[in-house]
Amino acid sequence: MSSLTNEQVVLAPVVSEKSYSGIADRRYTFKVHPDAHKTQVRQAVEQLFDVHVERVNIVKVQSKPKRRGLFKGTRPGWKKAIVQVREGDTIEIFEGAQV
Repeated sequence: MSSLTNEQVVLAPVVSEKSYSGIADRRYTFKVHPDAHKTQVRQAVEQLFDVHVERVNIVKVQSKPKRRGLFKGTRPGWKKAIVQVREGDTIEIFEGAQV
């Protein structure tokens, strides 16, 4: 496996009511590369956003079967990381969009 750059590891922030409720506890949720592991996510978030990461939890979001009329298909699965940062640190892309 080739090594991933920080921009390849962290793909996008997850925008949902559940992910925004964790901001009060300094928990931020990101969509990450399917091959990324906890150490890579920790290093990428620390370098990209200049924060100190305390904890990383990884969740595999399973693919879902979907139907529209006669057409059957599946939504793709993906991997998300829930990152808890040190007290006093914040990630600016989430601030100001509180639900």
